[in-house]
Amino acid sequence: MPGDGAAAAVGDCDVAVIGGGPAGSTAAALLVERGYRVALLEKSRHPRFHIGESLLPANLPLFERLGVGEQVRAIGMQKWGAEFVSPWHDWISRLPFGDAWDKSQPFAYQVRRSEFDEILFRNAARKGALALEGCRVREIEFPGEGGALLQVHRDNGAEERWRARFVIDASGRDTFLGNRFKLKRRNPKHNSAALYAHFRRAQRHAGRCAGDITIFWFEHGWFWVIPLPGDITSVGAVVWPYYMKTRSKPVNEFLMDTIALCPELAARLAGAERVTEAEATGNYSYACERTYGPGYILLGDAYTFIDPVFSSGVMLAMNSAFIGVDAVDACLRRPAEARRALARFDRLMRRGPREFSWFIYRVTHPVMRELFMGPRNFLRVKEALLALLSGDVFGKSPIGPSLFAFKVLFYLMSLADLRTTLRVWRRRRENIRDADVANAGA
Repeated sequence: MPGDGAAAAVGDCDVAVIGGGPAGSTAAALLVERGYRVALLEKSRHPRFHIGESLLPANLPLFERLGVGEQVRAIGMQKWGAEFVSPWHDWISRLPFGDAWDKSQPFAYQVRRSEFDEILFRNAARKGALALEGCRVREIEFPGEGGALLQVHRDNGAEERWRARFVIDASGRDTFLGNRFKLKRRNPKHNSAALYAHFRRAQRHAGRCAGDITIFWFEHGWFWVIPLPGDITSVGAVVWPYYMKTRSKPVNEFLMDTIALCPELAARLAGAERVTEAEATGNYSYACERTYGPGYILLGDAYTFIDPVFSSGVMLAMNSAFIGVDAVDACLRRPAEARRALARFDRLMRRGPREFSWFIYRVTHPVMRELFMGPRNFLRVKEALLALLSGDVFGKSPIGPSLFAFKVLFYLMSLADLRTTLRVWRRRRENIRDADVANAGA
C-alpha cells in the first residue's frame, strides 16, 4: 500500500464503513447491535449540506427500528403527498399517500439533510460505533489472506492504517470502490443533470399540504420544490444534458433563467430569496456492475443513483443497509452461508432501483404525464402507483399485478398515438446519447 511506511497503525475492526450518510450510519448502528466492532469513516464533518431532503413513508418504520423516530419527527416537516404540475394540463394532480395500498403510513417528512444525516451518524456513535469525522479513506487493499487494509487521511494531517475483516462502501456519489475497481457505468437508459439551491420565503400551500412536494414538468425536464422547516425551500431542476450544455453564465444566473421557463414555479418564487449558492452536477444516473466482491459490499448511492423524481434515494440507501447487514453478518459469522447471503443481497439491492426506474425512464413521456395527471383506480392501479411513490416496493403490499396493469395501459396508450411515441422515442435516444456532461458543474 502506498505510504505504508509513514502511516501510523491504529488498530483493527470487524467492519470498516466508508461514508457516514444514511446508508453508512444505518449499517454501522445495526452492526454494533449484533456485536461487531465498527469503524464509521466520514470524510466531512457533521452537520454538512446535502441534497435529497424528501423522505418517503417507507422510511418511518426504519427510523423506529433504529430508535431515531422522535428525533426525526422533531426536525421534520410533515409531507402528506405529492402534487404534479404540467404546462400541458389545466389542472394540478395531487396524490396523497393516504390513498396508497397500505393506509397505515399516510405521511412522511421533509428534512434538512444536514440535521437528518447528523442524527443517524450520532446514533451510530451512541450505540457504540467508532464514528470518525474528517477521516478520508485514501487507499485500500484486499490481501489474499482476507480482510482489508485501509490508509486513512485525517483532516488534521495525520495518516493512519486500519485493518478490517470486512468493508462496506457507503461513500455515496463518490463511489469509492466503484471507481477504484472500475465498476461504475453511466446508466445507458437514462442520462440527466441537475442544478439546485435553497430559497427563503417561497410561496407554500396552506394547512396540511404546506409540506407536500411539488413536481413541475417543463420543456427540458422537471423541477422539484421541497418545503423545509424554517421557511426554507429546496428547488432543483433535473434536465437533459443538451440543456445543461447551453449554460454560458454562472450557475446562480443559469438556475434563475431555468426557473423562468416554468411560469408556475416562477410565481411560487416571486417573493423568494436565494440563500445558498446554486450548484450543478452532471452524469447524474449511474450504476456499478456488481453490488459486492471479496470482502466488501456496496450500499446506497455507492452502488447506483437514479433520477430523484420519486424521492427514493434515502429510503433505498437505508433499506440497503438493513439487507446489507444481514449479508455481512453471514459472511463473518457463518461463512458457509456467505454465497447464498450475498446472492440474496444482490437480488434485493437491484429490486428497488429496478421498480422505480421503469417509471423514471418514462416520466417525461406525454402518456406518463397523462396517467399521473389523471390516475384511475381500476384494478387498484392508483393505489399501487401511490404505494410506489410511498416507497412500498419490497413486498409489503401485493402491488405487482396492479403495476403490471399500469404498464400495459401505458403501452396501449402509446400505441394509440404511435406518431407521438416514435417522436418521443427518437428524441430520448438523442438525449441519453449525449453523455458528455461530467464537468457541467465546474
